[in-house]
Amino acid sequence: SLGLNGIVHFHIRPFSASLMAHDPLFEQRIANALLAQGVKAEPKKMFGGVAFMVNGNMSVGITNKGAFMVRIAPDRHEELIELPGAGPMDFTGKPMKGFLFVDAVAVSRKAALDKWVKLSLEHILSLPKKVPKRSTTAKRSSTQAPKKST
Repeated sequence: SLGLNGIVHFHIRPFSASLMAHDPLFEQRIANALLAQGVKAEPKKMFGGVAFMVNGNMSVGITNKGAFMVRIAPDRHEELIELPGAGPMDFTGKPMKGFLFVDAVAVSRKAALDKWVKLSLEHILSLPKKVPKRSTTAKRSSTQAPKKST
């Protein structure tokens, strides 16, 4: 942007995710990392990509642009955002506390990906299980009284 005295200023974000198109291999690596922790996660299409649900709660995922999303304990947000490759999850326009984007390069090694998956699971496994929501038509039909036959 053009600043005072006509000097061009570049706005450089401290975090720049190495974004690429959704990568099925990366998705499989994430699923394998969850399995290695003894967790059966359910992949669910979300954010134009895939989120891995654990007990009905989003744990980790990958956006349609290839960004790695991690859900963490909100009280550890300020600490964990300082780790290499971590940045705010701000696709809504403002950072979401308890969620981070982690640069794909920062999780290219198995040990690094496992570390982030463990950090997410520490929080996710402390949350109550979410019961899957039934569709509105299913709710309506199960709560309506049966029609009387005439």
